[in-house]
Amino acid sequence: MRVTQQMMYGNFLLYMNNNLSDLMESNLQSSSQKRINRPSDDPVGTARVLDLRTSLSGIATYQKNIDTAKGWLNLADTTLLQVSDVITQAKGIAEQAATGTLSKENREQISYQARQLFEQLVSLANTSYDNKSIFAGHKVDKDAFAERLWATASDNSLDNGGWTIEGSADKTVLVQFTDTAAASGGSVSNIGSATLGYRYSTDGGQTFTSVNGPIPVSGGKALLNLGGVKMTLDAGTQVTTTSISNPNDDRGTWFWVRPTAQYMGDDKDSASVDEYGTQTIAGQATGSFPGNVTVRIDSGGGSLLGPILYSYSMDNGNTWTTGNIMASGVSSNAATLVVPGGILTLSSNGGNTLFAGDQFVIHPRMADIKLRIAVSEEISINNVGKDIFGGVYQDPNASNASLVFGNDAAKNLFDVMGRLVGYLETNNQTGIQGVLEDLDKAHSQVLNQAANVAGRENRLTVAGNVLSSLKLNDNERLGSVEDIDLGELLTKMAQQQLAYETVLKSSSMIMKMTLTNYL
Repeated sequence: MRVTQQMMYGNFLLYMNNNLSDLMESNLQSSSQKRINRPSDDPVGTARVLDLRTSLSGIATYQKNIDTAKGWLNLADTTLLQVSDVITQAKGIAEQAATGTLSKENREQISYQARQLFEQLVSLANTSYDNKSIFAGHKVDKDAFAERLWATASDNSLDNGGWTIEGSADKTVLVQFTDTAAASGGSVSNIGSATLGYRYSTDGGQTFTSVNGPIPVSGGKALLNLGGVKMTLDAGTQVTTTSISNPNDDRGTWFWVRPTAQYMGDDKDSASVDEYGTQTIAGQATGSFPGNVTVRIDSGGGSLLGPILYSYSMDNGNTWTTGNIMASGVSSNAATLVVPGGILTLSSNGGNTLFAGDQFVIHPRMADIKLRIAVSEEISINNVGKDIFGGVYQDPNASNASLVFGNDAAKNLFDVMGRLVGYLETNNQTGIQGVLEDLDKAHSQVLNQAANVAGRENRLTVAGNVLSSLKLNDNERLGSVEDIDLGELLTKMAQQQLAYETVLKSSSMIMKMTLTNYL
């Protein structure tokens, strides 16, 4: 076969370019330290690399969430420890003031410290992280608590509301009721009685301002004007009078208008139910629901007595869990359906017949701010302040505020501290002794909530350790797929360089050889 110069040049360039291309590819791997620099290098390996990088990106996000959650919970933990210290101080001054050896002046002196401790507790309850309140539920853009006035009545039947109080006072306002028709006191009167009046003191009971009856009544409410404070009571409230001539008469109804704090955040106490389709069946939900739950009736024409075939959805109706059966209802007018997080009770609202397609949507009140710390794990980073500190709270469905924890006021830290201030400022030794016992219960409530916070901190530690292990494992797997073996690469590069240089040298020698060299 005849070999032309053009064929020789073409072959020389082809061999040189092939060897140079291999050498450049090895050089790229050397500079990047990666075996795979483009999908064509290893399509299967590239898919594995992308999966592992996605996993590592998710781990990084979870670790960032854990760091954020630690910031919130560590601050909450530290704050509650400080609250515990303040309560301990309050116990100390309450123990001093509860003894019979102290004078009225001594208790008044102690009251200044008690009021400062109360204000310090309010400040701690309004702690914020990154300008977000940590004890206000979802309402992180404002303080969890606001100072206000509340009242304690010597008559226990009046202790949890039935009144509203507006205004402010630097000291506790002591209120008593008098009746000109029964000057000696001890009589029970309706607050709207024509002869019923009242007196109040703003200096701890040293002097009183008397207001003769009748007490103004409008719209079913009786108004007490206490200087800078206005107190309204239901017009039907029954009170016991004190002696007109003896302000120390303890037979009557006394009110101590003293400080407390009102919770301004949101809660997770209950859930509402919306009915769609039926107008004669009402729903009520109880439990702790993770989110909205939609319940659909699948069997039609049956009564609440059952059986009832139903489905439920946790994602607003996108997917359904079907085949749930309530075999027998409570009665022909009530049925209980079990759903994730609690139960849905259906009751008659003018009828007891269910139809296929009827739906009931449970809307729980939500107050938790949750961060995802694993593929299927979330953690709440905030707190509902009223469940820790108590105070007063106006439920969204209520017309007036009332004490948190209902009649179990001993757990209510702000109420207990407010009563301590009120009793100290009015020299009520018996009241102080009762508060001393309640401080222990309020302290236990705070410590229980602190333990809840600590438990979540421990979860973060465990989750962080798990993520660190997963990250290490994914990095090792990624390296085994993507990284280059440096020793092998250097050997291969040396071979490729030698091959390239050999091609260059041999090509140069052959190109110099012509027929004229032998003529």
